[in-house]
Amino acid sequence: MTRNLSIVFVRRGYSPTGGAEAYLKRLAGGVIEAGHEVQLVATNDWPAAEWPFGSITRLNAKSPIGFANELEQMRTELRCDVLFSLERVWSCDVYRAGDGVHRAWLDRRRKFELPLKRFVRSLSSKHQDLLRLEQSLFSDDSTRRVIAGSQMVKDEIVNFYHYPADKIDIVRNGVPLEKFRFDRELREKSREELNLKPDQTVLLFAGSGWERKGLLFAIEAAALCGDRKLRLLVAGHGNAALYKTKRLRFWHDEPVQFLGEVADMLRVYAAADIFILPTIYDPFSNACLEALACGLPVITTCSNGFSEIIENGVHGSIVDHAGDLPGLREAILLWSDPSRRAVARSTNTELAAQFGISKNTSETLAILLDLAKSKTE
Repeated sequence: MTRNLSIVFVRRGYSPTGGAEAYLKRLAGGVIEAGHEVQLVATNDWPAAEWPFGSITRLNAKSPIGFANELEQMRTELRCDVLFSLERVWSCDVYRAGDGVHRAWLDRRRKFELPLKRFVRSLSSKHQDLLRLEQSLFSDDSTRRVIAGSQMVKDEIVNFYHYPADKIDIVRNGVPLEKFRFDRELREKSREELNLKPDQTVLLFAGSGWERKGLLFAIEAAALCGDRKLRLLVAGHGNAALYKTKRLRFWHDEPVQFLGEVADMLRVYAAADIFILPTIYDPFSNACLEALACGLPVITTCSNGFSEIIENGVHGSIVDHAGDLPGLREAILLWSDPSRRAVARSTNTELAAQFGISKNTSETLAILLDLAKSKTE
């Protein structure tokens, strides 16, 4: 008989539209439903109402290194079978590498930066602290198991830190399929609310961290298309003023609409025709999976772990890197064809059906149960 577990989840900070927060709440709900107990260790900004699953232990530290130090000091006070961290900390039982590998992100970022900016960033204590924590997590016996969302992230952990590959499990992200689906009636209503005309082709970019996720490349590639009926919606937190100053060839009116943070993304997916995320680095984009579930063709890069689950030209398009503007332009023009999108819609929803919340939860829980069992043997 499988015994019930007591699991402590660790998450620093809180964003109402954050992908990690959404993942954690979905996972905690599934774990509770399976009969186990959960707790949360977080900072003071996590609202009590957003954690109806168990107790919350709040740490005062704001910085990554301060948070990790405070957690380490109170480890012995945490009564649990498994300490499951979504943060880079000094040590834990299970680490979910949802943010990917910081060394890999910095390496990819350097290719898109001027030398001076690269030098200034190398002096940043924040990045040095994150690298120190990452080094600790993947060394000796600091972490018993690692969960990665993609083969890309697993390979990076092994290649950069020589962490044993057999201790890394790939568990793909999941989405609530009952929520994210194509809805024709909602589509018409949403496009009307957003002042979109029936004959306009709508690109959607969603996510915060616009530099990393490649918003500039999405704007430039769309401008290269020279299509006056093309519109780009941008959902997420960022400095819109930096992007509004870009001169967009061939466009007029308001070719880019900045929507800010959107609580209900379903209506925005419904209004869109194509999803685009030309990311410099993304372990596995939840937004891409949500868009796929809504039937949208997804344009992204090889540097997105999500690209591993789709077929180029069938479910969307995969370009080599974020700066491949000709490739991005070609992909936008390809999926601007309504008949091609119509064929992809059912294919995409069928693929997305393989990545529900229940599957993600059951695979993760199996890892936690196996770990707890090995600790008692």
